[in-house]
Amino acid sequence: MRATERYVLRDVLKHVSRSFYLTLAVLPSRVARQVGLAYVFARAADTIADAGQMARDDRVTLLQRFKRQFICERFEWDEITLIQTVLVPHQHHPGERILMEHLDDCFRVYERFSPRDQEEIRHLLPVLIRGMEMDLERFPGESATRLAALPSMDDLDLYTYHVAGCVGEFWTKLMCAHLPSLHRTWDRESKARAGVRFGKGLQLTNVLKDLPRDLRRGRCYIPLTLLDQAGLTPVDLLDMRMMPQFSPVLHKLVGITLAHLDQGWWYTMSIPRREVRLRLACMWPILIALKMLRLLTTCDNMLDPDRAVKVSRGEVYRIMAATTMTGGCGYSGTAYWGHLRKAVGSGYSV
Repeated sequence: MRATERYVLRDVLKHVSRSFYLTLAVLPSRVARQVGLAYVFARAADTIADAGQMARDDRVTLLQRFKRQFICERFEWDEITLIQTVLVPHQHHPGERILMEHLDDCFRVYERFSPRDQEEIRHLLPVLIRGMEMDLERFPGESATRLAALPSMDDLDLYTYHVAGCVGEFWTKLMCAHLPSLHRTWDRESKARAGVRFGKGLQLTNVLKDLPRDLRRGRCYIPLTLLDQAGLTPVDLLDMRMMPQFSPVLHKLVGITLAHLDQGWWYTMSIPRREVRLRLACMWPILIALKMLRLLTTCDNMLDPDRAVKVSRGEVYRIMAATTMTGGCGYSGTAYWGHLRKAVGSGYSV
């Protein structure tokens, strides 16, 4: 029996991402469904892009067809059905299979949103999908034998904007539209810029965390210009013995990441205290990212592909519980932020 529109978002999100489902649960109800649906669409696009069993050209074509649904005036239901028909058999992850099976239901949920909310999602998705298209264009291989790297720091900055920074803009506009306390007190443009940096900081943390795995998938997000300064090539990073030489590069990237996350914390603390649910939804990912940076900068060798650097589920729950118990208190939260920030190291700077 097909899921009803009323429950499709809840059921899909529970299977696709338990952590995001918990974050969504704490968001104010006036914005939760819009954020949830935008995430589902973004995850669907990512599922298309990463369908490794399919030829790269086929994935690019499907991504373009999916992106067109947010550019054209009307949905092309035959195209949506085609995407589902092609993708479902390739999904071995149970959550992603459920997502693709109910992709048409998600579009029907979208049709019930207000025109303004639809417009924000229509603006976001093509930007996100463009980042995924850039991945497929710039990294032609699927293994370390065809390893390629981003050319410059500008390319890395553009990539992080497309896959995460633009979400900060979307988030800010959506919150200001639906939460009167933000609409009255926030300078939307300055907060949107801070939101972009918030997203970039989270994505750079992921870039560093996933570096060994991405290298073996043929993707080096560490720019060539930065590697050149250290006398390295992308292939060198496959050798864990190159960690001492890579350390200055890591130092530089951690400094940039921290500068972005500092803006993200300012963004979070500028949320009015009465919007405690929104504060918590912002506090959790940024504190977890800072905890991850701490693990990355203290592990023996982050180039070691057998060393899984991960914030434990227990630690995630402790962060969520501690901030919830204090009601998103800025004083307590900033004290914990400062503790983690100092633990990463004051010597990390741009």
